[in-house]
Amino acid sequence: MEGTFKRLYAASLANPGAFWGEAAGEIAWFRPWNRVLDSAGAPFYRWFAGGELNTCFNAVDRHVEAGRGAAPALVYDSPVTGSKAVYTFAELQAAVAELAGALGRLGVGRGDTVVIYMPMVPEAVFAMLACARLGAIHSVVFGGFAASELAARIDDCRPKVVLSASCGIEVKRIVEYKPLLDAALATASHAPTRCLILQRPECPAELDASRDLDWKEWVAGSRPVDCVAVAATDPLYILYTSGTTGRPKGVVRDNGGHAVALYWSMKNVYGVEPGETFWAASDIGWVVGHSYIVYGPLLNGNATVLYEGKPVGTPDPGAFWRVVAEHDVKVMFTAPTAIRAIKREDPDASCLAGRSLGGFRALYLAGERTDPATLEWAGAKLGVPIVDHWWQTETGWAICATCRGIEASPIRPGSAGLPVPGVDVRALDAAGHEVAPGSIGALAIKLPLPPGTFLGLWNAEQQCRESYFASFPGFYSTADAGYIDRDGYVFVMSRTDDVINVAGHRLSTGAMEEVLAAHPDVAECAVFGIADEIKGEVPIGLLVLKAGCARPVDAIAAECVASIREQIGPVASFKAAAIVNRLPKTRSGKVLRGTMRRIANGEPWSMPATIDDPAILEEISRALAVLGPQRAPERT
Repeated sequence: MEGTFKRLYAASLANPGAFWGEAAGEIAWFRPWNRVLDSAGAPFYRWFAGGELNTCFNAVDRHVEAGRGAAPALVYDSPVTGSKAVYTFAELQAAVAELAGALGRLGVGRGDTVVIYMPMVPEAVFAMLACARLGAIHSVVFGGFAASELAARIDDCRPKVVLSASCGIEVKRIVEYKPLLDAALATASHAPTRCLILQRPECPAELDASRDLDWKEWVAGSRPVDCVAVAATDPLYILYTSGTTGRPKGVVRDNGGHAVALYWSMKNVYGVEPGETFWAASDIGWVVGHSYIVYGPLLNGNATVLYEGKPVGTPDPGAFWRVVAEHDVKVMFTAPTAIRAIKREDPDASCLAGRSLGGFRALYLAGERTDPATLEWAGAKLGVPIVDHWWQTETGWAICATCRGIEASPIRPGSAGLPVPGVDVRALDAAGHEVAPGSIGALAIKLPLPPGTFLGLWNAEQQCRESYFASFPGFYSTADAGYIDRDGYVFVMSRTDDVINVAGHRLSTGAMEEVLAAHPDVAECAVFGIADEIKGEVPIGLLVLKAGCARPVDAIAAECVASIREQIGPVASFKAAAIVNRLPKTRSGKVLRGTMRRIANGEPWSMPATIDDPAILEEISRALAVLGPQRAPERT
């Protein structure tokens, strides 16, 4: 750390109140705060206590008032329907205020909850902002989620109204949302007063006259409403984390700290100026969509891209580059798995050839660790910095990054960068003591967490204490493992339960994946540990090859085993790798290593609610069966 960044980082830890109080001056407040940081309820800290504001006003109305109403705000691009649209800030304000008026007619007001179960269409963004405008708390559930999971979330947050659509559009199919919503409401114990349904022409739904309202008919002509002042510490939204089982775990975000942090991050982490176009290629069902499709860019006065498509197949592996070029995207954010999918289908980047990306400056990756091979491939093909950074649903924005808006620190492949200002990351052993630089430990953040991080879990304070603050008193436990080098760069290697113990040696599966991903024929890989009677655990690997690879798979597997032996050492006991067509992932792109480990060990397992394609686990089960003796897995 050096120069400007080093000074800012030190100031943020030495006096967080002064640092974030200054940053908050960039946000429009209806009433100033009494205290920047309220520590009375530690470990549940509160930011800007006593202050009042409105997130929708800061994201939309203030830009119109500043004379930027004609500037682009929301760019809708849907290759699956062939639709495109651009909404200015003034048009966005009108649509959101009208929808807020329609929700007000249904009795929605400050403190009420609203579930949004919608595809990637402009109305979904209008819905989030309309709730914020009213002071209502929205909970976006990923469109197409299973009925049982939707029911669990409805029962947990008890919405007054559900906003949904007749269907979502996938590459090769239509997903009917309305039957899923009906099934969820049939089993949920809580009943919303009304459901507002957006009818899509691709598959209109049959409405229940006793409960359902047609979106366009109900909203049309509603009286627009102004923004409601809410406390900075009031909840803005509930977002249920992916992969939960049993009672859903609803992460709660506030209004004040959230607005301050996301506005600050757009300028300082991503280096984006108002008026430029920013694109987070994600979904509003995930935290990336909340933070960097909707709120962050709009708070900063950027045009933000809402993309209803895939990285490949809509229509080809050049889909992302088409969007960047066509909409003059300056900075993009997506998941490493998307880039690996593009690399797999188009390893020579032929779909990029001849396409001018104009002023494209940087590609940020997060969601899973970015292996150096993927980072270097993307950098070579795109000719811009590829920035891995690390954050979580609970933190809401970056824990570590290369803050290009402050200072373009060197990028170290395999590292998520340096801790961002306000975040004090430590690598700890089981007793809570810091480990030596370069040694693997549990990554934890010294309290207080900065603004924009979660308030806690919805109606689950004790669960929150046990999940995040009990392991290391005075710290937030990230449940990620990794190491910090002597220069302060953080290397996130795996989840803590993916650090395996091989004959007494603690080894990172992420380090092994880094070696496998460097093989010229490998597009993606996953390593996880399985039980072994002699060594306790041993690692096994699954490999996805690049499109068009014609080499013998046994030879590739053998070469990968040899590479682990050479670069990690015989101590890893890595002796088995299998070739598969795909890896099982959540819809947000995270590889389901835990599920695969349970299948391999013959442990009871259940189908993850967030899996993108349940059928892939059958192929994985067959692949695991040939790697060694496993007990028959029992699905619960």
